Amino acid sequence: MGEDLKKMYRTVMEDHFPEKMEIAFGEGSERRVLVYEKVAWVLEGQRTGLRYGENPGQEAAQYRLVNGNLTLGDVTTIAPGKYLCSEIELLQSGKHPGKINITDADNALNILRYLGERPACAIMKHNNPSGVALGRTLCDAYERANLADRVAAFGGAIALNKPCDRPTAEAIAAAYAEVVLAPEFDEGSFAVLAARKNLRIMRIRSMKNLLDFAPERSLDFKSLIDGGLIVQLSFRPEARTKADLRPAEAAFKGKTYTTRRLPTEREADDLLFGWMVEAGVTSNSVLYVKDLCTVGIGTGEQDRVGVAEIARDKAYRKLADRLCWEKLQVPYNELGDEKRKREFDEAAAAQRGGIRGAVMVSDAFFPFRDGAMVGIREGVTAIVQPGGSQNDHDVIEACNEHDVAMVFTGQRSFKH
Repeated sequence: MGEDLKKMYRTVMEDHFPEKMEIAFGEGSERRVLVYEKVAWVLEGQRTGLRYGENPGQEAAQYRLVNGNLTLGDVTTIAPGKYLCSEIELLQSGKHPGKINITDADNALNILRYLGERPACAIMKHNNPSGVALGRTLCDAYERANLADRVAAFGGAIALNKPCDRPTAEAIAAAYAEVVLAPEFDEGSFAVLAARKNLRIMRIRSMKNLLDFAPERSLDFKSLIDGGLIVQLSFRPEARTKADLRPAEAAFKGKTYTTRRLPTEREADDLLFGWMVEAGVTSNSVLYVKDLCTVGIGTGEQDRVGVAEIARDKAYRKLADRLCWEKLQVPYNELGDEKRKREFDEAAAAQRGGIRGAVMVSDAFFPFRDGAMVGIREGVTAIVQPGGSQNDHDVIEACNEHDVAMVFTGQRSFKH
């Protein structure tokens, strides 16, 4: 039975999806047809598409847009031929990709496209980042992103925004990953990574133009259980520069409440970095960010206080693991000595899980001050959120009472 269960993950499904798909909008002279073709790779002499969907037993196909685009109001969707994950080159397939590998890679690029020219790394797990960081070098960016949540990064998809060099490849190869993607791999780095036989090595040459994708929008399709569809324009964060971050201000009962302190340069850099990462995080979500690296990421919770606490608690646990790993080269969860575990717990608590001096990022407004207070009690020094709550004035007051700067983006960043 056990071997049968393992076998299902090695099975390559035959998919019965057609080679072409068309979606038509409108009638007569207003009719617009989007034409898609199925994506496949030649692996071991055989043309094959996705391994399977979200789970074994779910057939799946990936399509790329090859003709037509759509204008809705003042937004024109991305034109055919401008590809990223639709044109992955599999330099090494290992077990060739399934749906989750592609969507993890795609959401990593969704984050990286907003992070500018500096070396950056996003590590994805189940379509959420476990860690994202900028670095002085690409290897530095990877190591910071990995150590932000070393446990969750195990078996993740690692996306690099620069050509992979040998030091970065050696750092990646020292752990276990499912996917690594980059715009290019130099000869030395590829040899190192290829030694990990099950690693999917993906090259996307057009990543060199990744910043050009920042303003682009596409159509998002959500299937309903009755076969229906919800179609929306993809999300695009509008606040992408420091000038776009508005000092928090709200009116209540004839009085205007304003943040007493503006973010410092360092805080503003972290706030903007965190807001860009937020575009790729499942809602409800709260992030803590410090020195252009995620510290704690809370995702998919039903209430804002709860998700702020989840992000806080993860920051404490992940820092304890990092301290244990750096000192003993042993994962915290495998440390049998309870006394040593308490030492690392206490060391992480003394640093407030790395949250002291960090900034707090919320994808939607705080309906009450209690959500913001979770981060404020841990020592965050600045907060970014959309604003727009009836209680913005009270959240502003909470920040002012603790000398915490707060800015609004004026735009919610939900992702479901």
